Amino acid sequence: MALPIVSVPMKKKKKPSLMLTLSSAGLLIGAGSAAYWLLTQGQPSFRNLPVGANIIPQDALFTVSLTTDPRQWQKLREFGTKETQAELDKNLVQLRDRFLTNNGYDFQKDIAPWVGDEVTIAILAPQAASQPVPKPIATDGDAASSQQSMVMVLPVKNSEIAKNILAQPKTLKQGKWIDRTYQGIAIKQNEGQSGENFSAALLDGRFLVITDNPKATERAINAYKNKTSLARIGGFAENFPKITNYQPFAQFYVNVPTAAKIAAASPNRHLPTQVLAQLQNNQGLAGTITLESEGIRLKGVSWLNPNSQRVLAVENKAGKMQSRVPAETLMMLSGGNLQQLWGDYILTSQGNPLSPISPEQLRGGVKSLTNLDLDQDLLSWMKGEFSVSVIPTTQKEGSPEDFRAGLVVMVQASNRQLAEASLQKLDDVMKNQYQFQIQRGKVAGQPVINWIAPYGTLTATHGWLDENVAFLVVGAPISSKILPKPSNPLANTLPFQQTVPREPNPTNGQFFLDVERTVKNFPLPTLTSNQQPLLAATRSIGVTASVSDNRSNRYDIFLALKKAGKPAALPSPISSPSKAAISLPTTTPSVTKSP
Repeated sequence: MALPIVSVPMKKKKKPSLMLTLSSAGLLIGAGSAAYWLLTQGQPSFRNLPVGANIIPQDALFTVSLTTDPRQWQKLREFGTKETQAELDKNLVQLRDRFLTNNGYDFQKDIAPWVGDEVTIAILAPQAASQPVPKPIATDGDAASSQQSMVMVLPVKNSEIAKNILAQPKTLKQGKWIDRTYQGIAIKQNEGQSGENFSAALLDGRFLVITDNPKATERAINAYKNKTSLARIGGFAENFPKITNYQPFAQFYVNVPTAAKIAAASPNRHLPTQVLAQLQNNQGLAGTITLESEGIRLKGVSWLNPNSQRVLAVENKAGKMQSRVPAETLMMLSGGNLQQLWGDYILTSQGNPLSPISPEQLRGGVKSLTNLDLDQDLLSWMKGEFSVSVIPTTQKEGSPEDFRAGLVVMVQASNRQLAEASLQKLDDVMKNQYQFQIQRGKVAGQPVINWIAPYGTLTATHGWLDENVAFLVVGAPISSKILPKPSNPLANTLPFQQTVPREPNPTNGQFFLDVERTVKNFPLPTLTSNQQPLLAATRSIGVTASVSDNRSNRYDIFLALKKAGKPAALPSPISSPSKAAISLPTTTPSVTKSP
């Protein structure tokens, strides 16, 4: 029987299917990403950090990174008034002369051709004598090691020009340049010159490090090589990217616990032990400043020490009070939880001589004036959003005793029954202890309680808004401006919308101050010696804050500023040994981005 012939087709070479190709590619990408994630754990990315964060030692008290773009400096000089413009220009000239002119350098000719987009200046804490430091090949300025020192980091976009500048420095008016080596890094420093002893080193051809103390140069090299720089400090690399912005004018960082220790050691301002212990819970405060067409914006973040047992309550429930006050409101401060705010204030202010008022004094003051317990009678029901506002009266000014504005406090009650009982106690105190008349009335159909002073003047009014919001008006009788709810509230006005930042959102609190109108109509307390020129240059101030997570807070601040017009060119540099004055360019050439 013949076997059937079975035809076996030849196997054709198949191309891999599209699905298989994509799956393989996805597997490779996933595996690569996982490997990268594992390899980079604990290795912070320096891309979103200020220049020099991988060089500046961790114990830096303060750092500030400034743009080298002359157009931004020109824009800054346009803000303000003629008076503030002149003061700023004077300070810029002093800095230029101190760091460059007096050393024979000109920014445009000697620095601009090779420097990157920004430079960083850091103030280092005095180095502890017991701290182990690798023995330098050559030492100078040992006595200065116990003093604060400065480190400046300049990114290099053209290493050849930078090398030439370093190899052939300008001739000194006093002393001479000497060469030495530390940890394999060549250092150029001046010797025999009284005052500041500048030292410079080029790290990997990418960063020029300049200090006013040879020991500070060694500390920067150690931080760079041993990976003990600012970028590695707890919370820095995690929190700074939250406030990064495109082409910022400046970025800054404050080391809170280190600065507190320095302040505690100061003979003029000694911090108590308990205050110092509280400040150790905080780690850093950082900010990014950008210049906009109508003013200056600051995005800030503060974070706790990673080892701190303290955690933050993540409650961001504010954002409605600006719709409850009228458009003409001069000032408004709001928050998400008054009871929580009080608890935080207690933690940070007990025993602190720098606090405006101690919790004990405030409790005692409330008790003596009203016979109420601040915590039990008042704050116990104040767990909702609150606000404090100043609203001007539209009535024509009469006698000198008339109030020109009303102070309005609003609190969303977490327990209305407790709130009503507390307000009733307050009414009884005003009637029995101060002989005020307590009169019931109505505003826009809503019941209110009026306090009438013994001489017959309406002094205060309290009542309820919708959604269990209690209000108290003190001063001018402006209850009709909040009852009923304003049809044109502050939130809808252009000044508020253009000044108060919309981020972060949701928010834990906001602040708005119409500086122009307030200064024009009301005297403000003097806080600084140069307050008046600064107020004259400002239109309005806006702040938005939030609790970012249980370890950090976020803040956005905007200063709406006046414009003084195009400023004149800065005076030409005149080198003079008697003058103590980073050269800032007076022209506006384009700046090439550093790689």
